[in-house]
Amino acid sequence: MTNLRGQLLVATSVIEGEPFFRSVIYLLDSDEHGAVGIILNYPLDPNIDELFPQWSESVDRPGTLYLGGPVDTQSAMAVGIAREGTTPAGWQSANGRIGIVDLDGPVPSFGDFACLRLYAGYAGWSAGQLEAEIAEGSWLVVPALESDLQHADTSSLWREVLARQTGDTRFWATLPDQLADN
Repeated sequence: MTNLRGQLLVATSVIEGEPFFRSVIYLLDSDEHGAVGIILNYPLDPNIDELFPQWSESVDRPGTLYLGGPVDTQSAMAVGIAREGTTPAGWQSANGRIGIVDLDGPVPSFGDFACLRLYAGYAGWSAGQLEAEIAEGSWLVVPALESDLQHADTSSLWREVLARQTGDTRFWATLPDQLADN
């Protein structure tokens, strides 16, 4: 298996159901044992201050909890982009400046991160599963930009990621939500 860590998975029209319909997933880890990622464009609750009050000063405003994926949705994960030249407490790099933050450790200061978001659950694939889904055409694998993890309007992220691709792939961004409406 090719290591896809740090890449984006972009859902194709093959995927119709929630939570993966038109999803953009950042892959935090990928190896011969499987893959783990977070859905970047599925906001859940705009009131993180009540859910995680200790983190309310550290996360990006407006303080939204995102659905990271359908696996283990009763737990949360923090993903942050460390500021250049810093190694925040409790932060572990997944790819470059993008990493996972330990929610049980000390709460970092907001200034330690260019972006910090909380996700309920994650997206996970067992050995060979993601490769099979890519081969059947469910996912496009494209390069990630740090700005994808900081995108203010996540409702447009799927279209914007596709639009910046080359070739015919970029035209998928113009497809209607329901192909029958085309």
